[in-house]
Amino acid sequence: MTLCPCGTQRDYAACCGRYHAGEAAPDAEALMRSRYSAFVVGDADYLRITWHPDTRPAELGLDAPGAPKTVWLGLTVKSHRITGPDTAEVAFVARYRIGGGSAVRMQEHSRFVRLDGRWLYVDGEHR
Repeated sequence: MTLCPCGTQRDYAACCGRYHAGEAAPDAEALMRSRYSAFVVGDADYLRITWHPDTRPAELGLDAPGAPKTVWLGLTVKSHRITGPDTAEVAFVARYRIGGGSAVRMQEHSRFVRLDGRWLYVDGEHR
């Protein structure tokens, strides 16, 4: 068993792995967790397809040659709030380190929307 990087203490294949394989995330929190896991495993395609097309950047910068490697250290979900029939917000803290640098604590309040039955990341406010 390989623990899922998203912090649920569940097997990756039964947790975020199934969303990376194509199953739709059931809610915004599951999508946010699966996107964190996609950063950990380097799944840029999943990050692109789960990012709302109106806010998706042209380049993610995950595969930049010669760039220092990002090591993801953990995720803590602070809250998941449904804001409408097809909208939600998730607040979380993600920890990471770039190259041999010090650990960084990123706190974000993210917005999500459901289109055609699939949750998508819209944007986030760093705090």
